Amino acid sequence: MAKVKEILIAPKANASIMSLSQAQLDAGKGIMGDRYYSAQGTFSERLKQLPDIELTLIEQEQIEQFNDITSSHYSGVDFRRNIVTEGINLNELVGKIFTIGNVSCRGIRLCEPCGHLAKQLGSEILVHMLNRGGLRAQILSDGQIQLGNAITLIY
Repeated sequence: MAKVKEILIAPKANASIMSLSQAQLDAGKGIMGDRYYSAQGTFSERLKQLPDIELTLIEQEQIEQFNDITSSHYSGVDFRRNIVTEGINLNELVGKIFTIGNVSCRGIRLCEPCGHLAKQLGSEILVHMLNRGGLRAQILSDGQIQLGNAITLIY
C-alpha cells in the first residue's frame, strides 16, 4: 500500500525542517505553516504563479537508493520535500489526479534536484537523483492529512 511516511515543513527559506504527524493542506496555497504557503521559500518569487509550488513529495525508496550509491545517511528531512512516501512510483503521477487521505492532488512535474539542494547535500545529488527527486503537485481540495494516510491514484 502506498502511504505517507513523513510530513515535513519549514517556516521560511533555509529554516530547519520540522516533522509533523498531521497537517492542513489548502488548495491553491500549500501546507499550512510551510515556507511556500506563506511565500517565504527559496523559490517563492520565481515560482509564485505555478501551482506545483504547493506540495512536493519524494519516495523513501529513492532516498535509500541514493544513500546506498553514495554511502550517505540522508533522511527525508535533508531532501527538503514536504511528504516522504513509501510504496509508490511518484514519476507515474505526473499529469494524474491522486489522493492523500481524503485530499485530492494533481501531479504536475518531476521535482528535480537543484543547485540549492546540491549546495547542502553535494553535487552528486544532481547526477544520482535526476528523475528520482520526487514530484511537484497541486492541491485540489482542502483537508487534513496524517502519517500513514494512503496515497491512491484516481485517474
